[in-house]
Amino acid sequence: MHPSHVIRGRTTELLAGRRILVGVSGSIAAVEVPKIIRELIRHGADVRAVMSPEATRIVTAEALEFATGHPAIVQLTGNVEHVTLLGPGEGRADLYLIAPATANTISKIAHGIDDTPVTSFASVALGGGVPLLIAPAMHEHMGLNPAVRESIDKLRSWGVGIVQGASAEGEEKIATPEEVAAAVLHRIARGPWAGRRVLVIGGAARESLDSVRSLTNESSGASAVALASQAFFRGAEVALWTGALQVTVPPYLRPVAWRSVGDLITLARERSPELRAADAVFVPAALSDFVVDRRPGKIRSAEQATLSVTLQLAPKVLPELRRLSPRPAVLVAFKLLAGDSAARLEEEGRRLRKDTGADWVVANDVATMGSTDTNALILPPKGPKFWIRASKPVFAGRLLDEIGRELAGPASTTRAAPTKGSSRPHRSIPARSNRGPGRRSPRRAPAGPSRPD
Repeated sequence: MHPSHVIRGRTTELLAGRRILVGVSGSIAAVEVPKIIRELIRHGADVRAVMSPEATRIVTAEALEFATGHPAIVQLTGNVEHVTLLGPGEGRADLYLIAPATANTISKIAHGIDDTPVTSFASVALGGGVPLLIAPAMHEHMGLNPAVRESIDKLRSWGVGIVQGASAEGEEKIATPEEVAAAVLHRIARGPWAGRRVLVIGGAARESLDSVRSLTNESSGASAVALASQAFFRGAEVALWTGALQVTVPPYLRPVAWRSVGDLITLARERSPELRAADAVFVPAALSDFVVDRRPGKIRSAEQATLSVTLQLAPKVLPELRRLSPRPAVLVAFKLLAGDSAARLEEEGRRLRKDTGADWVVANDVATMGSTDTNALILPPKGPKFWIRASKPVFAGRLLDEIGRELAGPASTTRAAPTKGSSRPHRSIPARSNRGPGRRSPRRAPAGPSRPD
């Protein structure tokens, strides 16, 4: 068994049965390509590599054969590989990814120049409607070259997705393997979540005592980030509203911050068009049950041996979210208890649904907070209850898949669109368009070395 088969599907199986072609051009970032390939395989993909002549000077064809389990294509032969793998008919690839994409390769594709296997594959992909993503890598000043920026803009206008990496040390770095895999997953996702709008509200509320102190809880926000990520992988257009977090938000998600329960309610009302447009709203946030009156400045501990604080019931968020996001939007509420029995979890979960108008309820014990795993009782709107016990990413994926089975019809195109100025993590993109997610505004183009590739 080839080593690539051992890791296939280890992370998810969302790319099972999908064929991805990876074009490698002559940037030093080509040394990262085996990691990108392996990340795609971990999501279940079958990957093949195509190399420009300059790429073979940086990473060997044998290295990419090891990574993919297939011989790398280093030249076009009588087998017309670019047509065989990207042309019409059986065995056609689902997506062509160029990683890294140099300034030279980007400009050639934008101007229809086919003088390497990588650019010839791009020509067939563009002509035949195969989704095309590019992950640029180059020197910062090359990315600022007006000609390169114009080429990037032209490719975007054709529906080519740009997977932008970070800018550091004078370089436009290639995106991480995780970012590239997320872009691929999102672009060719199929299933009930593809093209739908999902809002995830997570993290811990903080209620201020004074200018420097607050009352909060032990929630890490990991469940919210996992749900947002897994929804993005499944093709959803995801918005993430976050309170305090103890985990890192992936770059392909763009969080909107809130602090207190009052802040969240204000945010929801200000962004009510987003809520009306949402197909599903998930609320794993650890919301405060009590609030306090904030005192001005900093309470001086030297002036008092004890401090009394009066807690008042906080306003309820879930009923307001239900009002702002009426059915057919799916509202998924989370209920947290401490050390209670399964019967008590079910009782409180059903009460929460009755009181808030939620559709699905996820009830779990306090042991979930700060843990890498979730053990939760799921109460669907109809049908029997069930448990999901898994790591938080796997839990999030299974929950989405269960709810996805209940979604009626294709992704809605008739729900209210957000008003101008509302925030979305990525442009709203039809599920079958050629567009892919970008990390930030295209003020700069990404990059590769200056020699031909």
